Amino acid sequence: MATAKDDVADADGVTLVQKMLSATTGSVLTSLLVTPLDVVRVRLQSQAHVPTPAPQRPSATLVAASLTNFRDLHPNIGITTCCREVFWSSNAAPLCVAGPTVAPLNPADALCAVEEVERKTINSTWDGLRKISQNEGLPTLWRGLSPTLVMTIPANVIYFAGYDWMRTAQASPFKRIVPDAYIPLVAGATARILSAIAVSPIEMFRTRMQAATHTATAVGHFRETMDGLREMVADRGVRSLWRGLTLTLWRDVPFSAIYWWGYEYGRNAITDARGRTQARSDGSEFRVGRGEERIRRRSRSRSRENHTETLVDSFIAGAGSGAVAAIVTTPFDVGKTRQQVMHHTKAEVGSVAKALRPEEQTMPRFLWHIFKEQGASGLFRGWTARCLKVAPACAIMISSYEVGKKMATRVNERRGRLREDAEVS
Repeated sequence: MATAKDDVADADGVTLVQKMLSATTGSVLTSLLVTPLDVVRVRLQSQAHVPTPAPQRPSATLVAASLTNFRDLHPNIGITTCCREVFWSSNAAPLCVAGPTVAPLNPADALCAVEEVERKTINSTWDGLRKISQNEGLPTLWRGLSPTLVMTIPANVIYFAGYDWMRTAQASPFKRIVPDAYIPLVAGATARILSAIAVSPIEMFRTRMQAATHTATAVGHFRETMDGLREMVADRGVRSLWRGLTLTLWRDVPFSAIYWWGYEYGRNAITDARGRTQARSDGSEFRVGRGEERIRRRSRSRSRENHTETLVDSFIAGAGSGAVAAIVTTPFDVGKTRQQVMHHTKAEVGSVAKALRPEEQTMPRFLWHIFKEQGASGLFRGWTARCLKVAPACAIMISSYEVGKKMATRVNERRGRLREDAEVS
């Protein structure tokens, strides 16, 4: 995002307020577009893992009892394949139901257990989008949008404005102690630590609200989430609102380091490619340059970009680096989500069982538990939804921020010229 061109922009008067407005605009657009994917991700990562048992042949006694019960049922209930997977007799029962065999039985009440489980279980990103919208209503996909906006706007203001300052300002301590090639990595990680600490309680509320499934109304979800948070604070204290912050930092700090490093590299590569193309069309020689010369060349090139070029370049670089960073850090995202949606029941608080819960363990032990229980697929559960969310979110956010800064630069340049004209006259 930030490059040497920002030194010129700062000199032209891109103020902190203007950067904050750019970050806010990007935050709103991003939240509206990617919140459904975030809801699916949370559901995927927080739903219970039920291992599929190996099918076993029922005993002769069970077969006889089942056949006796089947004779007493309505003759027009019919046979369904899914029921045979649960209730079967030599794989050729004349009919099959899930539920008590009490006559008279309405065929409409004979619900197959497998179908019911399948209806509620999310197997993939698109499956989650479909099932949540069908079973719980389309607005459910935007559940938690309000706390998302309350969390995202200040987080991104701290994150982007902080990164910008640490990356480009001459007063930044990183300018003196970190090589220029590694400043994006260090500045991005530091900015993320600050923003994560500031908004961790809001993210806790949002995550638990998105995972809530016990009530059918928005007010009910809000009340359920608030009751859960009140119980948690009463049992664990205010510091429990930062539960999962360690895992959040384990996820977000390396994510930000990888993202900004990859973004700067990608943006520079795109700028150089455009410079080579322009040099060929002009019949001139393209010089990559070294050190300050290369920085100044890229700065001049980006200062001549129009809004469309800035939008496309930052969008491509942001999406690519965001996708890579999202895949690498998915295990930490899984651990963070599972820890934050853990229910604190009164029966477990203060009990020995509570100390033995996997979610209560340290991050490495907890992730190792997930790996032993579910394998690598458990650690990377929801990675598709995460990438589908993070890649466009990063692209939209960074491109909105960059275009907003460029617009502010142009506005400030016009204001400067008007002031100069007024002074001359």
